[in-house]
Amino acid sequence: MKPYLNPTKISLMLADVDGALVTQDKIITPRAKAAVAALRTAHIGFTITSGRPPRGMKMLIDDLKIDTVVGGFNGGVFVKPDLTVIQSRFISSAVAERALEVIGQHMLVGWLYTDTDWFVPDPNGPHVARETWTVKFEAKVSNDFSPLLDRAVKIVGVSDDLKAVAACEAALQSELRGQASAARSQPYYLDVTHPEANKGGVVEFLSKSLHILPEAIATLGDMPNDVMMFEKSGLSIAMGNASPEVQAQANFVTLSNEEDGLAYAMDKFVLPTVTSVSTS
Repeated sequence: MKPYLNPTKISLMLADVDGALVTQDKIITPRAKAAVAALRTAHIGFTITSGRPPRGMKMLIDDLKIDTVVGGFNGGVFVKPDLTVIQSRFISSAVAERALEVIGQHMLVGWLYTDTDWFVPDPNGPHVARETWTVKFEAKVSNDFSPLLDRAVKIVGVSDDLKAVAACEAALQSELRGQASAARSQPYYLDVTHPEANKGGVVEFLSKSLHILPEAIATLGDMPNDVMMFEKSGLSIAMGNASPEVQAQANFVTLSNEEDGLAYAMDKFVLPTVTSVSTS
């Protein structure tokens, strides 16, 4: 873990969703809801970011009474709590086309998201049913993504061959460096987004739009793509279910998402900053 030496009071908590905020069954626990309420009482804001589309986070926004900017598609689209779009970051059509080619070469299935819809080649393909249940809306089926390339906010490579997903990630990061962000949001999902659409970019956008210093933002996540927001924020927390590599990049490690790790982190690491800064 990295030492925590930040003297700035935390003003905003930014949490990843899948693997962090919610359980494996995609549920927000009562303790998590209570922890978010406790932050609000302490005048610490709370928001979320995810590779999910904004529509796939609406139920969480409502349940947690989030009242500030939310980052969908890993920062590809920023919305208000009512899903009004503040900013969209589209991938260039050439990069989207090439990403899909490389995904196919590694035998992954390619999905495409616009700022409003989700497209898959096969409605019975790997993880489509699970994703539908998670985001609460169905994909549209298309065998030709060509007409959609200039509207792509996120391209996803999907496979249960986790080594192939990791190899595809490395290939796309090498080939598309500076042109796109490519990172796994789950071991079986590889997300390709605009180069500024990454979790670190979410911290930067929130800092600028909400007039909060990056040092005053705390972050919580579990996947390699969350390390980018760890690096930009003042306080970083890795989930207990994160890999050792991800945990090593955070200031603190909490319990897993099956053990109310978010609630534990708020109580153990975030709320104490209010007292420690005010009395220092």
